[in-house]
Amino acid sequence: MASPRTITIVALSFALGLFFVFMGTIKLTPRLSKDAYSEMKRAYKSYAKALPGLKKVGISSVLLRKIIGSLEVGCGVVLTLVPGRPKDVANFLLLLVMLAVLFFHQLVGDPLKRYAHALVFGILLTCRLLIARQSDDRPEREDSREEQHMNDQEKNKVKQS
Repeated sequence: MASPRTITIVALSFALGLFFVFMGTIKLTPRLSKDAYSEMKRAYKSYAKALPGLKKVGISSVLLRKIIGSLEVGCGVVLTLVPGRPKDVANFLLLLVMLAVLFFHQLVGDPLKRYAHALVFGILLTCRLLIARQSDDRPEREDSREEQHMNDQEKNKVKQS
């Protein structure tokens, strides 16, 4: 039977992956929702206007939206379908994207209700990453504790002889 930690990581990976595939697709195409796509276009225009440095390096609002949408779709697919370490990389990239999105919302002065989802999903991504990393570190610590305990027992035996 799988451990609770494994079940948590798998559930978070799957749910977060599907969410980011959905949100990234909305940024890239109007097929899912024309209203949401139009809102994304409007929002990214305001982000690009608030950051004139983007235009200087050749990044338009359309390119910014497509970059972020593509990252979300790609990383969402990895979180949902790909096993192993690539999930942690995708998780980290999505966490960086969420931080950038939070920065954009703050920059244009959006109210909390406009960016609460980014805050919540940033926290969920952080939790998933911490749980995944914790499970990797745990066996090493337990092994070293067992080895140290055995070494201590051997030293005690030698002292008693």
